[in-house]
Amino acid sequence: MATSDWPKLSPFECGVRGCCPRCGQGRLFRGFLTLAPSCEVCGLDYSFADPADGPAFFVICFGCVPSVVFGLWIEMAFQAPYWVHLVTTIPFMLLTCIPPLRPLKGWLVASQYYYKAEEGRLVAPEAAKAPPPSVLRG
Repeated sequence: MATSDWPKLSPFECGVRGCCPRCGQGRLFRGFLTLAPSCEVCGLDYSFADPADGPAFFVICFGCVPSVVFGLWIEMAFQAPYWVHLVTTIPFMLLTCIPPLRPLKGWLVASQYYYKAEEGRLVAPEAAKAPPPSVLRG
């Protein structure tokens, strides 16, 4: 099947479900955050995918920061003992930081496939080259 024969799938839906960004049927992950080598249904090689620290960045911005603010608020407002933080702040932090990692990583990988993202290349076009030195002396 040619690449153009596959339906265009939403990167968000594929990422959240953890399915193949090309066919929507195969699994994207082998473990909790480990990508499978390829799709078991359509054979798409996932070696193109490199979400790097993207999922962790989003979790830090949208999960960790509010949970730290929550812990600081409990401390400043109630001067809570340590056991209160063990029962409230730590579970809140774990619930806001760990579960979003997999869907975010899946979304970033599916977006890389959807938008055909690849490494940038520094190539100077012919028109951008400097003029010969004789023209500059003028």
